Amino acid sequence: MMKKTAKWITVLIVALTTSSCKEFLTVQPVDRLTGNNFYLSKDDVEANVANMYSMFFEKINESWVIGAIGETRSGEVFASPGANSYSSRRVVEFLGTNDMLTVISAGTAWDWYNYVRVTDWTRYYQVIQTANILISKLEEGIPGLSDTDKARYIAEATFMRCFTYFWMVRLYGDVVYYTEPYHADGLAREAMVSVLNKCLEDLRPHKNNLPWQFPDPALKGARASRGSIIALLMHMNMWNAGFDRNRREQYYAETAALGTELIQQGPYRLYPLTEDGWATVMKGRSDESLFEFYRSINYQDANAALSPFGDHFLRWPYKFPRFNNQISHCYFIDTYMAKLYPAGLADKRADFWFDDMLSNSGQFTAVKFGFNVYASGNEDRNPDNTFMIFRYADAILLHAEALAELSRDTEAIASLNLIRNRAEATPYSGTGGQELKDFIFWERCRELFGEGHRYFDLVRTQRIMNPTFARNPMNSDQYNRRAWTWPLSPAARVNNPNIVLNEYWLNFR
Repeated sequence: MMKKTAKWITVLIVALTTSSCKEFLTVQPVDRLTGNNFYLSKDDVEANVANMYSMFFEKINESWVIGAIGETRSGEVFASPGANSYSSRRVVEFLGTNDMLTVISAGTAWDWYNYVRVTDWTRYYQVIQTANILISKLEEGIPGLSDTDKARYIAEATFMRCFTYFWMVRLYGDVVYYTEPYHADGLAREAMVSVLNKCLEDLRPHKNNLPWQFPDPALKGARASRGSIIALLMHMNMWNAGFDRNRREQYYAETAALGTELIQQGPYRLYPLTEDGWATVMKGRSDESLFEFYRSINYQDANAALSPFGDHFLRWPYKFPRFNNQISHCYFIDTYMAKLYPAGLADKRADFWFDDMLSNSGQFTAVKFGFNVYASGNEDRNPDNTFMIFRYADAILLHAEALAELSRDTEAIASLNLIRNRAEATPYSGTGGQELKDFIFWERCRELFGEGHRYFDLVRTQRIMNPTFARNPMNSDQYNRRAWTWPLSPAARVNNPNIVLNEYWLNFR
């Protein structure tokens, strides 16, 4: 195993230090991010905002990122024998046993997945640095911006900065934190709870400076709104509640209050589970979207072929061409799916979102991601879906979870049943306490299937150590040593010797 670790480090140093990470926290392109001559108008601000979103999406478009980081690492997903590139698809099984050094090793059948790139945080810091510089320039003053516009843009840039830190915390644990423009000092990594507490403090004052909705419907969900900020604040609170146990009541209380505000004041709604209704949600820009990276074939958006989650779980006629998509690449094991949708409990999602749900083969199909098929029989393309990050149903269930943790069971059940009722599912009528908390966890698994939340929910609630909830659970030593993180690229140390790599992956056994 020491040889495997040494090989991994060597591969990473060669692969990553020869590319864009030659300088720690380097920001590119310079003409968009530096120079007083670029911040002279509202158009310049809009260009920088668009660049932030674009850079972040480029990072999660490098591979099957949503699936790999948020869905597969607890062991429920398997490659379908007979599927295209079966040997390479088996990487999902190494993800499922948390064998991350094998996942990112060079010379494997799945090299083209580029999972080694997930270990490199450089692009995320370019997003953060872009936000820092833009905020600084906005605070200095930009001609033609009203006070309202200035506050709105600062709020949007602050959202993207905090969202990026939140995303990195879930991947790497402790991260380097800074908010100064043109930052170049080699800082050490800061404890993740501290980072998120700073992000909470940073973001709270800006919540009401973004609108619930933009006048232009094309921006719905695709640009940060007040609902986006509320969703992020809720998620950061719930993450910290799992690790900062002495203050968990405070985190739960803020999450509950934010959820109440969102439900009572926000313009969001749950669409009916009909073909038109659900296709609208998955296409994006819907009243159910709190934040997404909107993608459309109409804009010739360059999505990596395997980056959408549904790519691995769709077959013809939901995925083309027919001749090489007769079966899905992967499937979720039947014992897990039977836990999600128990026999005898009504739930429209079981039939509406899946074909052959218990097949244990490539006949398994996540139709949830297959309602926006646009390709002809000769095009090898995935359905034209958005990349959903925060959805209204997600926030409602976080609200229910926080209320249950506060022993406000009646309110928690009311929020939970908003989701159950939309799914035409048997309403929850059980007791409070742990039974309710566990049911809400499973409801998040059901409702948010494939949206990149399950693994992080397992980690923050510590259910990742319980075989009832995870097919391949961690032990407490692995959890405490943060086996749930991704390895961090040694390239992070090239110009910053204060960086300490993720210890678990350097002493893996």
